[in-house]
Amino acid sequence: MYIAMNRFLIKNGKEELFEKIWKSRETNLEETPGFIKFNLLKSINKEGTTLYASHTEWKSKKHFENWTKSEAFRKAHKGASNNKDLYIGHSEFEGFHIVI
Repeated sequence: MYIAMNRFLIKNGKEELFEKIWKSRETNLEETPGFIKFNLLKSINKEGTTLYASHTEWKSKKHFENWTKSEAFRKAHKGASNNKDLYIGHSEFEGFHIVI
C-alpha cells in the first residue's frame, strides 16, 4: 500500500473557503484503479496559518503515479492556481510506503 499526502499552509480566515473548495471538487477518485481512501486533514492554527494535509491511500505507488498522469487528475486540479491567495507558499508532497 502507498500513502500520498500534500501539506498546505492556509492563511488564517481562509480555512472555510479552502474546505469548501475541497468538498466541492470533482476528483473521480472512486473510479480510479488502485484508489482506496481520501481524507482532508486539518491540524493546528499557528503563526497566522492553519496546516492541512490531503491524504490518499492507494494499492501501490504505481497506481498513484498512474492517477497523476491521468485526465481525471488534470480535471481535479483544474483552476487550482485561481486560489493562490489562500496559501502560504506551495504545497509540500510526501509519499509513504506502508511498512507495518
